[in-house]
Amino acid sequence: MPDRIAVIGDKDSVLAFKAVGVEVFDASTAEQAQTLLKRLIAERYAVVFLAESLAEQIPETLAKAKLQTYPAVVPIPTGGKPSGFGMQGIKSDVEKAIGVDIIFNKEGKK
Repeated sequence: MPDRIAVIGDKDSVLAFKAVGVEVFDASTAEQAQTLLKRLIAERYAVVFLAESLAEQIPETLAKAKLQTYPAVVPIPTGGKPSGFGMQGIKSDVEKAIGVDIIFNKEGKK
């Protein structure tokens, strides 16, 4: 079972993760993030946190990652104001799994 955790994002936003034992990967462009994410999938990381601003730019790669058992890819807000991309993805996954939006208390569409 995979046991490594990583974070991908710009150096200033993700450096603090290093203090808690998370492997940090610096990426400032969507291309860098995509390359790193593919590598971490191949290396079977358990969890990869990905800067929300980068995650929004690589939706196809994220969709393919969801088909894999590992890693769980979690978009996280970094710097500035969160766009809501990460929360929308979680909401969509939960709604798809159980048919009801338990996060915002609305019935799911079928």
